[in-house]
Amino acid sequence: MKHIRNFCIIAHIDHGKSTLADRLLEYTKTIDKKDSKNQILDNMDLERERGITIKSHAIQMEYTFEGETYILNLIDTPGHVDFSYEVSRSIAACEGALLIVDAAQGIQAQTISNLYMAIENDLEIIPILNKIDLPNAMPEEVEDQIVELLGCPRTDILRASGKTGEGVFDILETIIKKVPVPKGDLDAPFQALIFDSVFNSFRGIIAYFKIINGRIQKGDLVKFFATEKEYNADEIGVLKLDMSPRQEMCCGDVGYIISGIKTSKEVKVGDTITHVKRPCEKAIDGFEEVKPMVFAGIYPIDSEDFEDLRSSLEKLQLNDASLTFQPESSVALGFGFRCGFLGLLHMEIIQERLYREFNMDVITTVPNVSYLVYDKKGNCNEVHNPAGLPEITQIESIEEPYIRASVITSTIYIGPIMSLCLGKRGILIKQDYISGDRIEIIYDIPLGEIVIDFYDKLKSISKGYASFDYHMHDYRLAKLVKLDILLNSEPVDALSTLTHADNAVNFGRRMCEKLKELIPRQQFDVAIQAAIGAKIVARETIKAVRKDVTAKCYGGDISRKRKLLDKQKEGKKRMKQVGNVEVPQKAFLAVLKLD
Repeated sequence: MKHIRNFCIIAHIDHGKSTLADRLLEYTKTIDKKDSKNQILDNMDLERERGITIKSHAIQMEYTFEGETYILNLIDTPGHVDFSYEVSRSIAACEGALLIVDAAQGIQAQTISNLYMAIENDLEIIPILNKIDLPNAMPEEVEDQIVELLGCPRTDILRASGKTGEGVFDILETIIKKVPVPKGDLDAPFQALIFDSVFNSFRGIIAYFKIINGRIQKGDLVKFFATEKEYNADEIGVLKLDMSPRQEMCCGDVGYIISGIKTSKEVKVGDTITHVKRPCEKAIDGFEEVKPMVFAGIYPIDSEDFEDLRSSLEKLQLNDASLTFQPESSVALGFGFRCGFLGLLHMEIIQERLYREFNMDVITTVPNVSYLVYDKKGNCNEVHNPAGLPEITQIESIEEPYIRASVITSTIYIGPIMSLCLGKRGILIKQDYISGDRIEIIYDIPLGEIVIDFYDKLKSISKGYASFDYHMHDYRLAKLVKLDILLNSEPVDALSTLTHADNAVNFGRRMCEKLKELIPRQQFDVAIQAAIGAKIVARETIKAVRKDVTAKCYGGDISRKRKLLDKQKEGKKRMKQVGNVEVPQKAFLAVLKLD
């Protein structure tokens, strides 16, 4: 065990985590130069296209230092706030963390948030200043920020460059010297923590685990604590670039187990594995259940694909434990699922992965958050979508979730950012100068206001220089109303939203204008209305596609033309009674991009 080191890499988006991981793999000769490609651990097409890490990736390296060979288990983590659950699980499987800061951008919101998560888990923090080869790097200023944040001596900060490979050997040496040896008792009953799982269509479910105590051998009979199911360990091994089988693994090791599990409900991330014959007394304190922030309905385009969509979501949930879903039905869209996501990027990625990995075309409804609704009898219900709202007459009050948001930016953008937050009903809590011209502004903002377009707007008004991080704070009383969209007097439940009373009329008007552009013209007039209860607050009309029936009447009496027009009018009226208005997928997505 004294030769094992488990560590993860944490940083803000685009600070060079995956590039530095590539260099570590190259310098420890885990990969050959000829197999090397950029972001080698990002194995999803989606990750490579967008240049972001979506999944944590574990890999084992071997490095010889002062005549002894050490085993280094590295977990590369995502940087985006929507995938912070991945980071928390990776941190639980490590003893040390490389905190990477971009020498050109300095400390940003996610850097601080991930750092606090690592400190709470008692990890040894190794600060690294990355991208020092850039012409606009400011190593001295950024080192000052790190010293202020961590309170460490300046000499502890390593300078490196993921692109050129400068300083990588220093990092490897520091990992060996500073990261603590895994704690654990080799003779104690076997106890391992599951920190991730994937679905393989040939092998079933593969669980990734870290052994805390004891040892496991191939073929052992093991038990999963949460589900109390028993399995044979058909194959165990460590994670190199591919899976590398082993006969025996001991405490401190990070690896995988294949035991022929077919149903996804039988593996829970954060669960404990132990031996059946000699079980450990209690489960490992895992990580808390994830709390979804944003809810949206996902429906198959063809209602016959409902069961396929269910199995696709179950397989995705294995790979992404922060996705939650439950069945629901909608008048407009049929049967589907109400899914909980950690944010809008997470929702977009899930939708894209459903299409790419499972060939599922889906319709996504307007995202919203969960509200607490108190009725006149004093009962409290959690409502995830507007359709679940009781009658107005029965509601005593509604509480909406507030988040505590931290925005780190340059002082020149304070004005526009403050007006953006105030426009979203934000309440300023405090502002702190971090160093020089960098400032941290802390706001309490209703979660429902930031769900749709807050992040995009923040990035555009700060020219990409503001970084944003948030966590759930509390629930507060709110003056909310349900805004319904009616097509030909029929409500479309998939387009209804809960919104603040002050914004409702304006929002309804903009929705109607947008839908008028997107819904194709029919053979009859289509009325698009926005309503609060029984009161119509906005209306647009899509004119009918008409044939000129009077074209063949030239000259003659006006009554001939009138007769033809009246006949056409009757036909349109009949058509309107039986006609359906198809709402294209673009219309559901348009609500997200109203501005």
